[in-house]
Order: sequence, then C-alpha cells, then structure tokens
Amino acid sequence: MLSDFVLGLEVSRWVIVLCIIFFYIIIGTFWDIFAGMILTLPLIFPVIQMAELDPIWFGVIIVKCMEIGLITPPFGLNVFVLSSSSNVPVKTIFAGVWPFILADMVHLAVLVSVPQVTLYLPGIMH
Repeated sequence: MLSDFVLGLEVSRWVIVLCIIFFYIIIGTFWDIFAGMILTLPLIFPVIQMAELDPIWFGVIIVKCMEIGLITPPFGLNVFVLSSSSNVPVKTIFAGVWPFILADMVHLAVLVSVPQVTLYLPGIMH
C-alpha cells in the first residue's frame, strides 16, 4: 500500500530517492544502522523495487545515509560513544565533526548522481 501511495504521487523517482535519503539521515541520528534497516526496510524496499531502482545501489545509499546520521548533531550516536570512550567533551567532538559531514555529503551526492560508481564491482562479479 505504501508503494502504491508513494508512486501515485506523480513525482519524479529522484524526488522519492531524496526523501528516502533525508529519512534515513534522520533515522541514523537516533538509531544504529542495524536497527534502522531492520525496522524500515520492509516498508521502504517495495517502494524502491516499484520505482525500478537497483537494490545494491539502494543498500549502499542507505548505509551511507545512516552513517552520516550517526555523526550528525544533536543526537549523533557515534559522537556520544567517542566522547565517553575518550573523555573529550561532546561539544568539542561535534565541533570537529563538520568537515566529515561535509565530505560524507559530497560522497553521497557522487553515489546518487553516478550510480555506476556503486555498481562497478558488483557488475564485474558475474
């Protein structure tokens, strides 16, 4: 039902992809990658299949989005783990994480805009 609803919105499939990317970055700020994927993929994956997007490409994209979420303020889980294990204040770590968020966003933009980057190795394996 979700797939039919989303695809019935008459928007480009890239708008759907951008909404899913935003959703997974937000989810990544609150949950770890495994929990986020287990709880959301049964709902999101049929949308990806009906939009005729490559499942391997989609998997790489959502893992990258959730990794970005894990370091994004104000609730980035990895920042709190790093703070507790290194005795560095959370504020200091959040201040130092911005270049990595920017680099990850550029990396994500390349992966989304040039899917062949993601699909090259799986493509030569069969």
